[in-house]
Amino acid sequence: MLLGVPDFVASHVGIDSLGAECRVDPTVSVMRFGERAGVLMLAEGVSLYAQTRLVLGDVVADPCVGIRIGARTIVNVGCYLSGEGGLEIGEDVLIGPHAKLLSAGHAIDEGDAIIARNRITRGRIRVEDGAWIGAGAIVLEGVTIGRGAVVAAGALVRQDVPAGMVAAGMPARLVRSRRGDAWPAVAPVPQEPASGLRRIRALVRDVVCKGRRVSK
Repeated sequence: MLLGVPDFVASHVGIDSLGAECRVDPTVSVMRFGERAGVLMLAEGVSLYAQTRLVLGDVVADPCVGIRIGARTIVNVGCYLSGEGGLEIGEDVLIGPHAKLLSAGHAIDEGDAIIARNRITRGRIRVEDGAWIGAGAIVLEGVTIGRGAVVAAGALVRQDVPAGMVAAGMPARLVRSRRGDAWPAVAPVPQEPASGLRRIRALVRDVVCKGRRVSK
């Protein structure tokens, strides 16, 4: 017996398919309603630790709803995984305790003043093979965590993290490459045309500078 490690299970309430040698703690809970097969799938060797919450909501509300977790991935205690907008986790991924992957939210700039009455927004989260999401990190809808990338503990991730990169902070930013890989190319930010006042100031500055050069 391994203390603190979930036992092997052949099935678990709310999970449609489990591969061989999956470990799922009895306290893992699934929130789902509606009928659709193949929505929550675990490959072989997946481990879901105590108090993890898997959220699907209405499984027929949108074709994107679903959670798929790849082989040998470990989800540590107290995690919250939302598949309401789609969640794909690759193989050999580490998800630290109390991390939250949130693939859905609520529209806030339209409709009713009461947030709960507004439409649900959805954006698929992808965590590619070999990535590590640290303890307490939050990944928001529509984000991709690249192959072998690292999300530091407590980070808030609103944008993609490219393969092999380390992201940290709130909001998260890229801080370094894990293995000396080249940083991803960043497109230049387009410059807005200067306002009338700014153009006048620039002209005055040019005239003054030219006058100084002539006087010398």
